[in-house]
Amino acid sequence: MGRSAKVLGTGDVRRLISHVRYKRNAQRDQVMVLLSLKAGLRAAEIAGLGWSMVVRPDGLLGRELEISPEIAKCRSGRRVPMNPELRAALLKLHSIQRHPCVGPVIRSERGGHMTARGVVNWFGRVYAELGMDGCSSHSGRRTFITKSARMLAKTGGSLRDVQELAGHRALSTTECYIQGDRDIQRKIVKLI
Repeated sequence: MGRSAKVLGTGDVRRLISHVRYKRNAQRDQVMVLLSLKAGLRAAEIAGLGWSMVVRPDGLLGRELEISPEIAKCRSGRRVPMNPELRAALLKLHSIQRHPCVGPVIRSERGGHMTARGVVNWFGRVYAELGMDGCSSHSGRRTFITKSARMLAKTGGSLRDVQELAGHRALSTTECYIQGDRDIQRKIVKLI
C-alpha cells in the first residue's frame, strides 16, 4: 500500500475546515471534507455519491448515507449513519442545489459528478496549500477509522462495527488503518 496517509489531529481538522470556508465552492468543499472525515468515504465514493443515496423517497435528507455497491470498492456497499456536522452541511448544500433527489452531491465545475481522480487532486491541492505534508485524500478516511476505533470503549462497540462503517471485507484491513498513539498507550499502562 506504500506510505500511509497521515491521520489528522484536532488542530489539523480545524485548519482544514476553516481553509475551505473561503473557497469559491465553499459549501461543496466543506461537504467533501466532512464526507472524508466524518463518514470515512474514499475518493471514488465522494465522487460517485448521488442525492438518491442521501435523501429519502419523500425528498428530505435522511439520517444515513447509503453507499451503493456501484460506487464502493469491491462493490461492498454499506450504510453510514450521518454525523450531525456532516448532516447540517449536507442540508445546506441540498438547499443551495435546490433540493435535488438525483444527481451528484459533489458537482464538478461543469455540474456533473467529479471524478475520483478529481477528488484526489482537490485534496492534494488543499493539503499543499496548508503545508500539511503526508496528507492525501485518504487522510480523512484514516482519521475516521482511527477515531472510530478509539471510541469503542465509550460506546460498547467492537472492531467489527468499525469494519462495517469502513466497508472493509476483512478485519485485518481495518486494523491497518488504525494509528496507535503513544500518549494513550502510556495512559493505558499506568492504569494496569
